[in-house]
Amino acid sequence: MNSDQTPLLARIAEALERLAPPARAAADFSAARLFRHDPANGAFHPAPDYPLELTSLVGVDRQKGRFVENLKRFAAGLPANHALLWGVRGTGKSSLAKAAFMAVADEAPSLRLVEVDRDEVTALPALFDILRARPERFVVLCDDLSFEEGASAAKALKSALEGGVSGPPENVLFVATSNRRHLMPRGHAEDRGLIATAEDAEEEVSVSDRFGLWIGFPPMDQPTYLAAVAGYALRYGLAVPDLERRALQWAQLRGARSGRVAWQFVRDLAGELGKPLPL
Repeated sequence: MNSDQTPLLARIAEALERLAPPARAAADFSAARLFRHDPANGAFHPAPDYPLELTSLVGVDRQKGRFVENLKRFAAGLPANHALLWGVRGTGKSSLAKAAFMAVADEAPSLRLVEVDRDEVTALPALFDILRARPERFVVLCDDLSFEEGASAAKALKSALEGGVSGPPENVLFVATSNRRHLMPRGHAEDRGLIATAEDAEEEVSVSDRFGLWIGFPPMDQPTYLAAVAGYALRYGLAVPDLERRALQWAQLRGARSGRVAWQFVRDLAGELGKPLPL
C-alpha cells in the first residue's frame, strides 16, 4: 500500500464511523414498572404507574379473577398462557390488564409491563429477542389489536408467540385487547369457492389460537352499569341525591352502557362538584 494513501484511508474510515448509527444503550428497567417501546430506535420509555385500582373495576369479577390468576402464575415463574381480552368497546379490557398488572407487581418486584402499538406488531419478534436475555419478567401489552386481511403483522404475531427455532421467551407474557374475538375481519368474497372460504376461516382462527387464555367481556346491563357508577361515586366521595337518574340520562345520551361510560359520567360529576380524580 502506498504510504501517501494512509491519511486518505484514515479520513474515509472516520467518516464511515460518523455515518454509522451509534450502538444502542442497554435498556434501564429500574426506572419504572411501565414502559412504552419505540421500535424505531429500540428505546423503552418509562411511564408512571397506572393509578386505577383493581378493586375499582365493577361488573368484571369473573374476568378479573381469571386474568389475575394467570398473571400471578407467570410472575411466580410457573406456566401461564398468553391472554386475549376481547369484547365490546368500553367494557374495561385495557383497564383490567393494567390495573391487574399493578396489583400483581406490588408483590413481584421483577415484573415489568411493556406496551407496544398495534401498528408495530411486526417488531414483536425482535422485541422478544431483546427481552429474552433480561432477568426481569415482562408483560407485553398490545391494546385494541386487530388485523386487516393479508396483514403481515398477523404472521409476525404468530411467529413471535409460537414460531421460530428458539420458541417464545419464557420470561414474556403477551396480552392483547381487541373488539374482535378472532382479530381478523370475518368477511369473505362470495366467488372464492367453498375451499378458499374454509381456508380464510382457518386463517382467521389461527391468529387467536396462539392465545391460550381467552377472556370475554359482554355488554354491560343496567344494574351493573349503575353498580359501577355507585362504586366510583362512593370511592371518590361524590354524593348527589339523584345519582342513578343522572347516570341513566348520561348513558341514554351516549347510547351505551359500559364501564367507560360510567367513568366518563363520574368524571363529569367530579368536575361539577370540584373533586379531583386519579385519571
